[in-house]
Amino acid sequence: MKTTASILFAAALALSSAPAHAVVLDLSTMTCKQFIEGGDDTIKMVLTWMDGWYKGDSDEAIIDTDVFVENAKKFGTYCGKNPNISIVNAAESVLGK
Repeated sequence: MKTTASILFAAALALSSAPAHAVVLDLSTMTCKQFIEGGDDTIKMVLTWMDGWYKGDSDEAIIDTDVFVENAKKFGTYCGKNPNISIVNAAESVLGK
């Protein structure tokens, strides 16, 4: 039991001392070009945010990966053709209800 506690403490200590790389993403001003060039982490975060945003409060807390991937493809295609549009406007065009 002491070994497990020691391992958990060491892991917590290591994580707390790791440098934080906080990033602030202003999705209201991000363009499709910035989204596409943002890298994998940014793309994943934005797509996940959009999935939740367009489901709204009334939908169930379920991620259908087939729908998610299909919407991501539509969004990526739209952004590729419209690099200067904001991602909010792109999302409304592609996913808006």
